Amino acid sequence: MPDAGPGDPQPTDRKASNELIWDTTERLVDVGVLADRLGYDYFFLTEHHFQHEGYEVIPNAILAGMVVAERTEQIKIGALIHVLPQWHPLRFAEDFATLHNFSGGRAVMAIGRGTVPREAMPLGAVIGSTDDPAKRAKQDQLNRELFAEAVEVVDLALKNEWFAFHGKHFDLPPPGIPDRGGVVERLSLTPRPLSPYEEWQTISSPPTLEAVARRGVGGVWWNVHPEFLATQWHEFGRIWGDEHGVALGPGEQRMMVINVRIGDTHEEAVSAARPGFDEHWKFLGPYGRQKGFMGPDGKPAPNGWIPTLEVAMDQRIVLVGTADEVGEQLADRVAQVDATHVTIYPQCMGDPYEVFEEQVTRFAEQVMPNL
Repeated sequence: MPDAGPGDPQPTDRKASNELIWDTTERLVDVGVLADRLGYDYFFLTEHHFQHEGYEVIPNAILAGMVVAERTEQIKIGALIHVLPQWHPLRFAEDFATLHNFSGGRAVMAIGRGTVPREAMPLGAVIGSTDDPAKRAKQDQLNRELFAEAVEVVDLALKNEWFAFHGKHFDLPPPGIPDRGGVVERLSLTPRPLSPYEEWQTISSPPTLEAVARRGVGGVWWNVHPEFLATQWHEFGRIWGDEHGVALGPGEQRMMVINVRIGDTHEEAVSAARPGFDEHWKFLGPYGRQKGFMGPDGKPAPNGWIPTLEVAMDQRIVLVGTADEVGEQLADRVAQVDATHVTIYPQCMGDPYEVFEEQVTRFAEQVMPNL
């Protein structure tokens, strides 16, 4: 996007061509292959639908991940995130197990509740939106109910020889299904995973933090101020320990996602990061995703508040500078919570993919060895 940045064109006015969207898809696969060659541990795609703007164009990260798996050897493959309410949970379980088995046990299950009504509603889901504040609380509650049941269905289906689930939203198997003289009373998923797999869930609210810790899977934080993160990080560990009777190590079962941009000089990195950062928040800001930032009053930023690059750099939510500067800043953030899992977001929205690949390479070669 050579016109990325503040002002026009507005996100809803963008219409990427089908050819450009498909080129983006192929280039993302190429980045996964590059990440494997450079020694990264994980490669995460995203799951988004109907994004005519061209921002996020992978509707099925499992299917795209299968291609990455076929072309790589070591790297683990997943999505940040699979939007579970936009799937039938049994179809998701089948597809995930297929990727996991074909990849030789390299699939990672990272799930969440979703963000965008345009994506959710055509697929039979619902999500609360700042565009419709009168309905937001009710929609959010319904989304949480559907998500909780879907998680339970996926868990039962993947981890049991036989299963049945009868809830408010899912009734599996439905009553009265005839089957060769009998009635179906339980199901058996085929295939199921042949080996253990990692499970993660994104966290952006106190109820979700508690639910993820009690469920006993890993938590993922992105775009969160260091002070807010430290509080939530330790609270997650406390709840986990109380629920499961096992004290977590300082960084265990917790993942921090950090935005990075590396340049030959500090000034070059800032200049290169600015258009994509502004485009990112022009797109993401209206969905109320800025509450991880610290507002002017020291509290989580309110809806409608849009961060500048300088604010994001000052709050260490975006790490920008030379490789040495980015490494020092990242080391500080890692040390604050003793993080063991750090995922980088090394692309500014609208960058050519040559720049994306350069950033992935520079981080691996110039930052990772010094951490």
